Amino acid sequence: MLHEFLLLGCGTSTGVPLAGCVCAVCQSNNPRNFRNRTSGLITFASGDSFLIDAGPDLRHQCLTHKVRRVDSVLYTHAHADHILGTDDLRAFNFTLKNRITCYGTTETLQGIRSAFPYIFAPNEKYLGGLVAQLDVVEVPPLGEMSVHGVLVKYFPLPHGNVTVTGFRIGELGYATDCKGISPEAREVLQGVKILFLDGLRWEAHNTHNSIHEAIEIARSLGAETTYLIHTTHTIEYDEVSRKLPPGVKLGYDGLRVRFEDYSATR
Repeated sequence: MLHEFLLLGCGTSTGVPLAGCVCAVCQSNNPRNFRNRTSGLITFASGDSFLIDAGPDLRHQCLTHKVRRVDSVLYTHAHADHILGTDDLRAFNFTLKNRITCYGTTETLQGIRSAFPYIFAPNEKYLGGLVAQLDVVEVPPLGEMSVHGVLVKYFPLPHGNVTVTGFRIGELGYATDCKGISPEAREVLQGVKILFLDGLRWEAHNTHNSIHEAIEIARSLGAETTYLIHTTHTIEYDEVSRKLPPGVKLGYDGLRVRFEDYSATR
């Protein structure tokens, strides 16, 4: 079956433009130099939607791209730029009148619970409005699960002293916030057709792939098309795009790709 992936944001933790910055990229009028914090949305053939991270730009992203539903969320890790929109999930509780299932490793969910104690350990005396209605499902760092009837394979990625969760669904692979790639990820992603991969900037970084490193990873995996994500404000879209090799492209907010799921569960 065909599903759709929407890149809601492709920027690094500060977003682009960087507040207060007067560099050429931050002052650019090119919409592809405007980058919300990195996240994505998969809309399955069934119509169910699967959000990848809930960053601080979530409300703006959903309004911009007319997102009508979020049924579940996979959190890659608990860094602020990937979880601080969690409170905004309650809008979909209102509109869909359903609870939302959130998946993550023990490490990731611990971080989210610490950031949002009023959601996960509510005060019985609270008299305000409805807080987000979320159900959490802990997953191991490596494995697979059925989400809305579709098989999702997930794997660990190295990101400094944090382990990030990447995933693959059929032809689509997603690996944000990583420095290099783990053996487990390499095995799952080998031969992937469409890959979204961390590629922060040209220069080396301690916890993110440089563009050079991302290109090499994509080649080693045999990826047909790779989109670089989590890019910073030193990356001018048109200029850098001209320098990338065939099969490697910059992601941009609003990018939509359709992909085949050849491993749908029954």
